Amino acid sequence: MAKLLQRFDLSIFRKQLYISRLSSRNYSPGKGSFGLLFDIDGVLVRGRTPIPAAKQIFRNLVDRKGKYKMPVVFVTNAGNSMRQTKAEQLSHLMEVEVSPDQVVLSHSPLRMFTQYHNLCVLVSGQGPVLEVAHSLGFQNIVTIDMLREVYPLQDVVDHSRRPKDTVPPTKELPPIEAVILFGEPVRWETNLQLIMDVLLTNGRPGNALTSVQYPHLPVLACNMDLMWMAEAKNPRFGHGMFLVCLESLYRKVTGCELKYEALIGKPSVVTYNYAELLIRQQAEALGWTQPVERLYAIGDNPMADIYGANLYNRYLQACRSSRTQMLLKRGGEPQSRQQKGTHESTNVEMGGVYGVPGCKEALPVGCSSILVCTGVYSGTQPELPPDPRDTVTEHQIFHGHRDFRFDPDLTQPSFIVQDVREAVELVFQQEGWPLD
Repeated sequence: MAKLLQRFDLSIFRKQLYISRLSSRNYSPGKGSFGLLFDIDGVLVRGRTPIPAAKQIFRNLVDRKGKYKMPVVFVTNAGNSMRQTKAEQLSHLMEVEVSPDQVVLSHSPLRMFTQYHNLCVLVSGQGPVLEVAHSLGFQNIVTIDMLREVYPLQDVVDHSRRPKDTVPPTKELPPIEAVILFGEPVRWETNLQLIMDVLLTNGRPGNALTSVQYPHLPVLACNMDLMWMAEAKNPRFGHGMFLVCLESLYRKVTGCELKYEALIGKPSVVTYNYAELLIRQQAEALGWTQPVERLYAIGDNPMADIYGANLYNRYLQACRSSRTQMLLKRGGEPQSRQQKGTHESTNVEMGGVYGVPGCKEALPVGCSSILVCTGVYSGTQPELPPDPRDTVTEHQIFHGHRDFRFDPDLTQPSFIVQDVREAVELVFQQEGWPLD
């Protein structure tokens, strides 16, 4: 996998708060066949507090009976709850009804990773991780707490939690066959220690380490956000920061790179593919007879929401090109060469080798990215040198995941607006919909 050593250049963002022109990734307005993908933290809420503009504009998305006028899906990298719980929270905060079928959490696409559902998996995170894992289809689950209970002598960083008396023998757990990382845990030292134990012993943490087997057990991680925006004035550590720690520890101990079987959640393509499936189902429920042609993804994080939406748009364009080439080949026409500067997404960026099915005929034409200034991106960041290789401060380096390539084009939003209200107004303007 290519190392991402280039630095994140925020100078690609325009400093005005509203861009009225269409970029090359946008499409003809007025047809009305579109769907909306909303990020949550930093776009609709800050922690448990709704952003006022969000409550105001959401009244325009539903009719007098509270029914949505167009397909709407909430795509978040949060993963510490069930979809039903997140839907209830949003319904209360936004004062409109939100169905669980409208919510995509960072771990939601794991429903499609059926090849792991019958394995014995170790799950890490916080919240109802056991319930979440069962809801996704996993059958044989071991939590960090269960592992710690069976092997109490292996969690000793916190001296106050060390066993005080002789520990009686306990029943062995079955060998762990895969590791699922749902999100940032509460006790990082405990999770880091026990996950490392599992990886180094090939799923048998009760055994003494003799030699390290490499490649290690499959690791699937959800939510790569290095930082996210809550009530604090500055962004907080996200699960991406925990992954950086785990990767660094594994490399320090073994001299090898930690490998992921799949990286799920924004900005991976599989997450947007899953969200598009829900958009399509909603369109059918609304009685739309034509497929949804355009998606608008509204977010606050350039390296998650914007990168992901643009990466998905690139995937959609590649699908269209592939279908066109296939039709030309069938008709005996010469095939055109690949456009200069384009490249296929890696398996990691797609969400894993099993994550995304082949291109479907009903896929949208494209996906536009809209960046708001109420979260991780505030519109006040200093300009960086035009050349990413120039020296910048540690706060301005590339914040994407290690296994994702740095591509300045993918970090450039189609639009920058002040808040979600302006974002929805912009979409309605482009689509020729009245703003009631």
